[in-house]
Amino acid sequence: MAVTTLKRKLRRKRQGQNARVLKMKQLSAKPVIKNVDVEELKKSFEK
Repeated sequence: MAVTTLKRKLRRKRQGQNARVLKMKQLSAKPVIKNVDVEELKKSFEK
């Protein structure tokens, strides 16, 4: 008995899987915390 692969359906399924993984990565990502000198910023606005 021959087996046929449904390539289009497989591609669509993989797209959904990849989108789900990407969404989870974006939701769990944390922004980079940088040390900001507030006084230095205030001085730059005075100029």
